[in-house]
Amino acid sequence: MKNKNILALCVAVPLFIACTPAKQTGKDFQWGELPQQPDLSWADSVGSRQEPINHIALSANSLGAVADSTVLSTTAIQKAIDSCAVSGGGTVTLQPGYYQTGALFIKSGVNLHLDKGVTLLASPQIHHYPEFRSRVAGIEMTWPAAVINIIDEKNASISGEGTLDCRGKVFWDKYWEMRKEYEAKGLRWIVDYDCKRVRGILVERSSDITLSGFTLMRTGFWGCQILYSDHCTINGLTINNNIGGHGPSTDGIDIDSSTHVLVENCDIDCNDDNICIKSGRDADGLRVNRPTEKIVIRNCIARKGAGLITCGSETSGSIRNILGYNLDAEGTSTVLRLKSAMNRGGTVENIYMTRINAKNVQQVLAADLNWNPNYSYSILPKEYEGKEIPEHWKVMLTPVNPPEKGYPHFRNVYLSDVKAENVNEFISASGWNDSLRLENFYLHAIKATTNSLGKICYTRNFNLSDITLYAKNRNDMELKENEQSNIQFSYANPTNSDDRTAEHL
Repeated sequence: MKNKNILALCVAVPLFIACTPAKQTGKDFQWGELPQQPDLSWADSVGSRQEPINHIALSANSLGAVADSTVLSTTAIQKAIDSCAVSGGGTVTLQPGYYQTGALFIKSGVNLHLDKGVTLLASPQIHHYPEFRSRVAGIEMTWPAAVINIIDEKNASISGEGTLDCRGKVFWDKYWEMRKEYEAKGLRWIVDYDCKRVRGILVERSSDITLSGFTLMRTGFWGCQILYSDHCTINGLTINNNIGGHGPSTDGIDIDSSTHVLVENCDIDCNDDNICIKSGRDADGLRVNRPTEKIVIRNCIARKGAGLITCGSETSGSIRNILGYNLDAEGTSTVLRLKSAMNRGGTVENIYMTRINAKNVQQVLAADLNWNPNYSYSILPKEYEGKEIPEHWKVMLTPVNPPEKGYPHFRNVYLSDVKAENVNEFISASGWNDSLRLENFYLHAIKATTNSLGKICYTRNFNLSDITLYAKNRNDMELKENEQSNIQFSYANPTNSDDRTAEHL
C-alpha cells in the first residue's frame, strides 16, 4: 500500500523542472587579430532544457533489489524505473550498498539517483546485455546494450554521488587476445567490431538528458556515448578507466552525431580519447550524414588518455561549432587532436579552445588527415574472398565513390591562451598534399616548454601569434608547403632548473 501512495504522488506533480543555462557567448575570449571575430552566441543554447522532478522517490529495494554483490538486481531496479515512468515520472533510489546489475533502461521523466554509498556493479556476463541495432565506432550494427541505457526518451537523468562500476576487464582481456589473432590474419581493421564489449552509458535518440555527479569506472568499451541526441548535459562526472589493466577503446565521453550538448566539471582518466567528438565512419557514416555540432566543454580535467578534446576519427557526417574552455590536461596525450582518414569524408570546422593549462602532454595540437592506416582502411585478405562474411564486414568494406567524397577537410580552428609544461612535441599538423590542406588555423597566446617543435605541412592560412616556446631543440621544426601562412615563434632561453622554467609560464 505504501508503494501505491508513492506512485499516486508521482502523478500529481509536473513532469519536469526547467533548467536555466549559464550564458556564455565568449565575448571575453581572446583569439588574436582575426579577419572576423567568431560568433559564439550559439553556445548559450546548449545543454538539457529540463530535468525530472527529484523530490518524489520510489525505492528499488522495496521491489526486491538486494545490496548483495552476488545477487542480480536487474529485474527489481528495472521494475522501479518502469513503475515510476508509468505513473508520470519521479526518482528511483537505492539504499547504500553494492548491487549487481545487467542492462538497465531509463524511461522518460525518470531520474535514477545513486546516493553516496551506492555502487552498481555491472555483470561480467555479456548475455545480461541484450543486443540491438546501434552505432559503434562509426557504423550501425548489432551491439550489446550498455550498462545503463536511455533510448528514445525525453527528460530523463542519472544523478547522485554514487558509483557505476562496469567491471570491464573481462572485455579488455577478450579484446587483447582477439587482437593478436586478428592482426596475424590481416584483420586489424575489423577486430574492434567483432569483439563485442559493453559500453558504460548509452544515450541514443533522446533529448533533454542530464547525467550528473556520479563516478563511472572500468567500462568495457566507451564510457558514455551520446548518440543521435540533442540538448544533453553531462555535469560533474568522474570517469576512471585506468584501474586494473589497460582498457582498449575506453573513451571517457563520446558525442556522436548529436547537437546542443554541454559537458562541464568532469574529471576523466581513461585509455583512449578523453572527450571525443564523432559523426560516423566511411560509407556508412556518409549514408547517415548526421553532424555533431554546437557542443560546449568547460571546466574539465583530462588525465591519462589520447586527447583532452578529440575530433574524429569518425568525421563522415561533419563536426562543427565546438567550444572548449577553462580546461586542464594532466598527462593527456594531446590537448587538441583532429584525426580522420582518406575514405572518411566530412568537414571538421569552427573548433574553438581557450584558457587551457597542460602538463606532461605529448603535443599541444595534432591534426592528421590520414590517421592510423592499419585501423582506418578495410582490406579483405585473399583467403576470405568468395566466402560468406558477416554483414558488418560488408559495411566496412563498402567503398566510397567517388573517392573524393571520402576526403576529409579541416578548417577554421582556433586555439588560444594555452600554458603548457613538459611537452614532448609542440605541434604536429599536416594536410595530405598541395590540393588537400589544413585551412584557416589560428594559434594565439601560447607558452610552452617543449622537447621538440614538430611539423607544420600542407596548410593554407596557418597563423601563429604571440607564441613563446622554451624549446630544447630550436632547429627541428619541419615546415613544408604552407601557403599564405604566418608561422613565427618567439624563443626563451631554457634553464637547467625545471622550477625556473615553470616560473616563466
